[in-house]
Amino acid sequence: MPRSRSTETADRIRSAALELIAEKGVHQVSLREIAERVGVTKPALYYHFASRDDLVRSLVQPFIDDVEIALAPFGPGVSARELLGAYFDVTYRHRDITAMIMREPSILAVVDLASAVGEWRQRMVSLLVGPSPAVADLVRAQMAIGGLGDCTIVLPEVPAEQLRESVLDAACDTLRRGSG
Repeated sequence: MPRSRSTETADRIRSAALELIAEKGVHQVSLREIAERVGVTKPALYYHFASRDDLVRSLVQPFIDDVEIALAPFGPGVSARELLGAYFDVTYRHRDITAMIMREPSILAVVDLASAVGEWRQRMVSLLVGPSPAVADLVRAQMAIGGLGDCTIVLPEVPAEQLRESVLDAACDTLRRGSG
């Protein structure tokens, strides 16, 4: 079944917005610029997105949804490598969004992503180190998760599978180091 022209236009708008935001920053890009890049009128852009914040939310929401789906099956006793691997896969797939947020942290407020990220990290840390961890274990878990996310952005030239294995090895080493 072919996609509707409306969906295709919205996708083109999102793509152009992501490119322009990467170039200039979210608050320096006007909706007019985005519309011009896509070749639509500003009213046509407003048909798809009521505001710049609405457009930014539409860029970030798939990332939020995918992380929620990826973390859902994990519970106590999970393998650290499996949990971190699932998180790596999502963050790698959405690294353009993560890079955009790292360049412009104010986006966190626009989409209330900070609370979602805080919840994900808290859940993953709890799964990785258990209910009453030592401070050193909490620090290692935070470093493993944060370093994993950073590597998806700062090492774009490394092939995905090679990066995944190296990141998971390092994250798991970080979790185990100093534990006894």
